Amino acid sequence: MLLRDISFTVPAGSRTALIGVNGVGKSTLLRTIAGLSAPAAGEVLVGGRDVTRLKHRARARVLTLVGQEELPPADLSIREVVQLGRLPYRASWALGSKEDRRIVDDALAKVDLLALADRPLGQLSGGQRRRAVIARGLAQTTPVVLLDEPTNHLDVHHQLHLLQLLAGTGRTILATVHDLDLAMCFFDQVVVLGEGGMLAAGPPAEVLTRETVRRAFDVGAVRARPDGAEHLHLIVDTL
Repeated sequence: MLLRDISFTVPAGSRTALIGVNGVGKSTLLRTIAGLSAPAAGEVLVGGRDVTRLKHRARARVLTLVGQEELPPADLSIREVVQLGRLPYRASWALGSKEDRRIVDDALAKVDLLALADRPLGQLSGGQRRRAVIARGLAQTTPVVLLDEPTNHLDVHHQLHLLQLLAGTGRTILATVHDLDLAMCFFDQVVVLGEGGMLAAGPPAEVLTRETVRRAFDVGAVRARPDGAEHLHLIVDTL
């Protein structure tokens, strides 16, 4: 069993970061929360409902999962990819409504891709493709958004833009994150996974201590608030 004794609550409208070394089970946990893998024991509740008991369309209206390396067909345009987020809301034969088109355009604008909306994915950089997939997740307009390494492939500007965007959506965000400083600065809660289970959970300033970082990642870290900085920062400085 990869994970056991996992229990935590994500308050509605908050942002929670899942952190831990490679292979510890972060993506597996996200897929379980998304209802794509059944837990061996226990349950996953979203708004009091067990996600494993929801039908696919009902679940897709409650939460969306943006995977770590989603690869839509290269000949699809950015707009066509983002339109996939509207499928849970219409019959398979129906064309998108004006409201669907408005939501898609809004999601494209939020990730700075509206001007490139008709360009095929095969002509995009890795960072642009990543932003297109994130826009698909936003267009699904679910109250809960699960993201597996959302900043993967993004330059530093778009990393910060995305994290600020997620903070402003008012949705419940659960994301796997490798950058501990981003977890410290942009999330309300951090869940630290270790071999086989959960090491700690709580506000970043309380959880991301030198001791916990050493236990989880076997590296040294210091915490500092540089002059003029808005956030407390975590700096990894030694093995």
